[in-house]
Amino acid sequence: MDGSLIREESEDHKGIGRPALLPQRHGNHDLFICDVLDAIPKDDMASMEHPIFSLSTKPDTRILRYEHRDVAVEIAPSVHGLATIYDKDVLIYCVSQLMAKKNDGQPISQTLHLNAHELLVWTNRETSGDGYRRLKEALQRLSGTRITTNIKAGGEMFTEGFGLIESWRIVRETKSGRMSEMQVRISDWVYKIIEGSEVLTLSRDYFRLRKPTDRRIYELARKHCGEQEEWRITLELLHKKTGASSHLREFRSMVRELSKEDHLPDYSVALEDDMVVFRNRMLMKPAAPEVTYPKLDPETYHFAKQVAPGYDIYVLEQDWREWWVQSGMPELGSPSKAFIGFCRSRYQRNPNP
Repeated sequence: MDGSLIREESEDHKGIGRPALLPQRHGNHDLFICDVLDAIPKDDMASMEHPIFSLSTKPDTRILRYEHRDVAVEIAPSVHGLATIYDKDVLIYCVSQLMAKKNDGQPISQTLHLNAHELLVWTNRETSGDGYRRLKEALQRLSGTRITTNIKAGGEMFTEGFGLIESWRIVRETKSGRMSEMQVRISDWVYKIIEGSEVLTLSRDYFRLRKPTDRRIYELARKHCGEQEEWRITLELLHKKTGASSHLREFRSMVRELSKEDHLPDYSVALEDDMVVFRNRMLMKPAAPEVTYPKLDPETYHFAKQVAPGYDIYVLEQDWREWWVQSGMPELGSPSKAFIGFCRSRYQRNPNP
């Protein structure tokens, strides 16, 4: 991406010592559960693949340009700045609600009538006055950010500028200043993505990821690793795909920290030299338990050679250990006697090794 560097990731490091995951703020929302809150989180595959949202935690007024293979994207801000990865929560909510209706056979429309409180609860946001203020600011940035790209949506290629949401307005606002109901109209581009079901399911813990780079990396892992066992990508290409403005050495440090903390939903992350490896937690084989084999005293080998002449005693010992493991690793009163008996039996069955 072009533009002067903004240290969005430096904000992450200011939070060293804080938990990597935000608290589950509304764990008891099932007390008033409804179809809206029960919708499965869905994200559009286009913005999961390409860095459309700013990772800055401060106002970002850069014009961002991204090119990879045959895809070109330019993202221009409004006076309020670029839409951020946190603002994307609103878009994910809209996409998820429409996909839930679509999958249920209900009619859908580009215009959604939303309850602000339900949106905040569903995306694990604070429902304080500050939470409503930030929601209004997110809507301003989402409607103001303009995108020019040749990314296909619903089989069509757009080459003109468009917004993530076309318009929004507060339908009702309480006396305290908190919005109650609001109306959002999503862009043609986003709507065509929904019509084509070009979406993927997200973990609900996505909304608990504190750092913007963690959220972006999870999106890429979900898009590319998916339900596969493993996905590998070079550190340099991952850096480019996230849209991070940090230097590569700083990004390496963040990936190494992410690997150490191991808090990414659905996937583990490992840094192997200049390769980042994502592994699907559901498909990861549990590590084999460390086996403590029965100990044999030195004299045992002497007696074993006598009962099994011509055999390599140490090969027999390995065979005996494997047999013991396959037998369920039973407790042995005398490992030495058991091993000698194994050697004697082997020799009696085959005196000529």
